[in-house]
Amino acid sequence: MSIQSHLSELERRHASLEKEIAVASLHPSADSLEIAELKRRKLQIKDEIAKLKTETRH
Repeated sequence: MSIQSHLSELERRHASLEKEIAVASLHPSADSLEIAELKRRKLQIKDEIAKLKTETRH
């Protein structure tokens, strides 16, 4: 998998998690631990995207 396609996949997963968090947050019975886990995964992906973008610039 090329770096660009890997970046595209990570960005797609990041956007998907963002939507999932938004939907989960709308429900009054939302599980705060589940939302926190989704946010943690989203942040990990964001960090990986930033790392790959930095590596491709050098």
